[in-house]
Amino acid sequence: MNTPAPPRRTPDEPWRSEGAPPPAPPRKRMPGGWGGLILMALAVYLLANVALSYFSERGEPTVSYTEFGRQVDAGNVSKIYSKGDAIQGQLKEKAPIPGKKGDYTKFTTQRPAFAADDLWRELTAKKVTVTAEPVVQQRGFLSNLLIALAPMVLLVLLWVFIARRMGAAMGGGAFARKPPPKPVEVSEGKRTTFADVAGIDEVQGELDDVVDFLKNPGAYRKMGARMPGGVLLAGPPGTGKTLLARAVAGEAGVPFFSASASEFIEMIVGVGAGRVRELFAEARKVAPAIVFIDEIDTIGRARGGGGLGGHDEREQTLNQILTEMDGFSGSEGVVVLAATNRADVLDPALTRPGRFDRIVQVSPPDRAGREAILRIHTREIPLADDVDLARVARTTPGMTGAELANLANEAALLAVKRRQSEVTQADLSTALEKVQLGAERPLVMSREERRRTAYHESGHALLGMLQPGADPVRKVTIVPRGRALGVTLSTPDADRYAYTEDYLRGRIIGALGGMAAEHVVFGVITTGAESDLEQVTGLARGMVGRWGMSERVGRLTAIPADAQVAYGLSAAPATLDAVDHEMRRIVDECYESACRQLRDNRDRLDDLAAALLENETLEEEAAYRAAGITRLSKDAPG
Repeated sequence: MNTPAPPRRTPDEPWRSEGAPPPAPPRKRMPGGWGGLILMALAVYLLANVALSYFSERGEPTVSYTEFGRQVDAGNVSKIYSKGDAIQGQLKEKAPIPGKKGDYTKFTTQRPAFAADDLWRELTAKKVTVTAEPVVQQRGFLSNLLIALAPMVLLVLLWVFIARRMGAAMGGGAFARKPPPKPVEVSEGKRTTFADVAGIDEVQGELDDVVDFLKNPGAYRKMGARMPGGVLLAGPPGTGKTLLARAVAGEAGVPFFSASASEFIEMIVGVGAGRVRELFAEARKVAPAIVFIDEIDTIGRARGGGGLGGHDEREQTLNQILTEMDGFSGSEGVVVLAATNRADVLDPALTRPGRFDRIVQVSPPDRAGREAILRIHTREIPLADDVDLARVARTTPGMTGAELANLANEAALLAVKRRQSEVTQADLSTALEKVQLGAERPLVMSREERRRTAYHESGHALLGMLQPGADPVRKVTIVPRGRALGVTLSTPDADRYAYTEDYLRGRIIGALGGMAAEHVVFGVITTGAESDLEQVTGLARGMVGRWGMSERVGRLTAIPADAQVAYGLSAAPATLDAVDHEMRRIVDECYESACRQLRDNRDRLDDLAAALLENETLEEEAAYRAAGITRLSKDAPG
C-alpha cells in the first residue's frame, strides 16, 4: 500500500521529513530589531501618559475658587482636603460645571493668596468635614507604569502578528531565512518498507546494499568501503521511484528527508542554494539519514550547452547540491536518493561516480510483478471469489504500479456505485476498459457515420488478425469512448522487450487499417484517423531515426529520443531530409499493403462490420469468429 507522504508543518518548508528527532526550538527574534522596539516603546509611553492625563482631567474637573465659595454658601460641600493653597473636595449633590457641559461631584480648586475671607469659619458653619487624606486618591507609580505599558504591549503584539502575516503572504520574503524542518514523528509500524513494494525485485536487490550499509556501517568501513554518495532512480512516471526511496529509509530505520527539486527554485538568486545547505545540515545532524530529491532534472540539466540558455538560480542550486554530495563540506553518513524520468538530460557532473554512484533503472513491472502489485493495492478491498488477479495481470502489459493502483481504485468505486459489498471480476474488467479505452460517452451518430465507424474499426481489427506475430485483438467497439468514436484494443499475450522491424511494420499497417478501410469501402478519408496517424508517425520516426531500420539513413541515431526543436538539431540537414524521405516511404508501403489486404479480404471486412453494427461491442472470441479467422494459441511464439 502506498503510504501517503508526511505533511509539512508550515507551507514555506521546502522539504518533508520523517523518522528524525525534533530540532531544538529556534530563538525568537523581534521583527525590526531592538532599536526600533525601544523607539516604539518610548512613543507609546508618551502617548499613553498624555491620554491618561486627559482622562484624569475629565474625571476630576478644576473649578474656580468663586464656584467653590458659592457651593460652600449653598451648603452643598460635603468634605474637603487642603494641602497648601490647593483644595480637593466633594459635593453632596451634583452641580453643573460652569461654562462646560456635564456635572461634577469631586473637584479641585486653588485658593488665591490675596483671599481675605474667613474660610475656616464658613466651613465650620456649613458643617463641612476637613479630611486628613486626599479626597481624590492618586494612582501610585507602579499603577501608572502598568497602565502606560499595557497599550505598548498590545501594540507590539499587533505589530508582530501583522509582520508574520505579511511574511507568510509574501512567502517569507525574498530574503527571509526559512525555519528549520520540523520532522514528522511517524511510528515504526507505519513507515514504508520493502513489504509495501512489489514488481521491482531486481531494483530492490540493488538497493539492499544501501540498506545494509545504513544498518551496519562499521563492517563496511572495516573493509575500506565507503558509503555510496547517491543513487539515481530513473524510469517512466508511475513506476514507484518515490515509494522505493521511502521504502529504503523505512527498511533501514533511518530519518528520511524528501523534497521536490522545483521547491528549491526562487526568483531571487541564492535562495535555492541556501535551502540546499539547510537541508543537508539538518540531515547531517541526525546521520545516518537519507535525502530524497524528486524530479531532479528540474535543476540538474546539463549546464552551458542547452538551447534554452542558463538560469543563474538553477545553476547555483545545482552547484550547491554537487558540493554537498562530494566537495569541501562533505556529507558523511547522508545518502542521497534522486528520481527522474529524464536521466539523459542530467549534467555529467551529477551522474559521475562519487556523486550518484549508481543509476538504477526502474521499469514497468512484468506479469508476475503486476500480479504482486495488484495484491498489495487490493489488500484493503473486499474481493469476490470470482476475482482472478493473475488474469488481470495478463491483460495489463506495460501498465505501471500507479496505473494498477488506479485500476483497483476504479473497480472499488464502481462496486460502490453498483451497491455491492465486494469487488467482482466484472468490476475489474469494466474498470480496465475505462482506464485503457476511456469512459463511455452518450453520443448520437447518424446511420451513415455509424456505418463508417464500424468499417473503420473493422479495418483495424482485421489487419491486426491477419498480420503474423501481431498483438491479438482483445476487443472491438463502436461505442464512443473518450475522444474516439470507436476503439480497437490489442494487447500481447506476453510482455515484449524488443521489437523486430516486421512487428513494427505490422503495427503501422494495423494503425492505418481504419483509414484504409474508409478509403477502400467509401472512397473518402475522414478526421477519425488523427490519433492513428500520430501513432504511425512516431513509429516510423523511431524506425528510421533511432533504431537503424533504414538502409539509406544507416545504422545511426539521427533523431534523439526527445525530438524537441529547443535542443537543436542532432544531425546534418541532409540526414534529416533522408529521414523524412524514408519515413514517407515506409508509411506509403504500409498503407498500400493495408489497402491490398483489405481488398483481398473484403468479405471478412463486411462480415466483421456487420457484426459490429449489430452488437456494437465484440469481445476477442466473437471478433475472430465474425471475421472467420482462427485465433492462434496463446502460447504460440510472436
